[in-house]
Amino acid sequence: MKTLLPANLKMRLQRLYRYEFWPFWLFYIPLYFYGLWLGLRARSFTYFTATNPDMPWGGVMGISKSAVLRQFDPELLPVTLTVEPQIAEPDLLARLNVAGLNFPLVAKPDVGERGKSVEKINDLPELQTYVAAAPATIILQEFIDLPLELGILYYRLPGETQGRISSVVVRDFLRVTGDGRQTLAELAGAQLRGMHRLDYFARKFGTAWHKVVPANHCILLEPIGNHNRGTAFLSGNHLITPQLERVFDEITRPVQGFYYGRFDLKAGSYAELYEGRNIKLLELNGVASEPAHVYDPGMRLLAAYRDIFRHARTIWQIARANHRRGVAYAPLADFLKALRLHLKTSGKEKRVASVQ
Repeated sequence: MKTLLPANLKMRLQRLYRYEFWPFWLFYIPLYFYGLWLGLRARSFTYFTATNPDMPWGGVMGISKSAVLRQFDPELLPVTLTVEPQIAEPDLLARLNVAGLNFPLVAKPDVGERGKSVEKINDLPELQTYVAAAPATIILQEFIDLPLELGILYYRLPGETQGRISSVVVRDFLRVTGDGRQTLAELAGAQLRGMHRLDYFARKFGTAWHKVVPANHCILLEPIGNHNRGTAFLSGNHLITPQLERVFDEITRPVQGFYYGRFDLKAGSYAELYEGRNIKLLELNGVASEPAHVYDPGMRLLAAYRDIFRHARTIWQIARANHRRGVAYAPLADFLKALRLHLKTSGKEKRVASVQ
């Protein structure tokens, strides 16, 4: 008789063989070798630092999210406030009041990556806990309650006025729907994308965690649209049109020294997105931006690598074009020194995130 594996073990095995759940360093091993080849061709292993000349290291690390956002039309931005770590409570409240920033809000490191330490903050005690644990400057940002959250990767070749959109990802948030029999804990435990965060959810939902969820009642488990927190990344490349590219030509027109990056944004509807209205830019990342559509559950590994390599070559092409126009590549020694400092800082942020 055929032995059936327990459901929990089946899900664990799925997380092993589906590349979207692999560690970042493992998935990107082939790209490391391709990057070395591109570096040899550019005669510099830091060629990518010339892709976005006005971003630190081209945007591969060390970007101040708040500084980048300030370059855009304020109407496109959520209310945003930068706060120093260990700020006194009276000063914090005063700054929230002046900015007109109310709960709920989103807190995240001003310099961070891959969604580390991003939290939705619902009240003052949660904010005080977050600020007290923050190792560096943070951003407090208006929580934008719009139905669509997208990642749109846009690039433009130096000397050209029109750019291209090469990747769109649609974020599908982790949620469960009740059946009138199972508890929230049971429903969440059956989710492939949430099984690794059950302890976090138990603390978050408190007494509701062990209560039966009414039939057809939907509960959002995670409001932050990061893949490592359970959000599914669905390919939205079918949404790419010349009209959408023109919208981002206009959005990026005021920004100097930017040629490649992914916008994380929210929009009211697809119709409004194509019209360039009711859009809120949450952040912009530089050359470290992934074409996140490759994490679509239906995408094959070889197709994902094809698209990853294609984007790496685009970064190289832009960097080479900028270099011919006089943009210098960063010295390798300087880059390695900055990278060591960045990894040290990231380690502190990881320890903070582990207690949230």
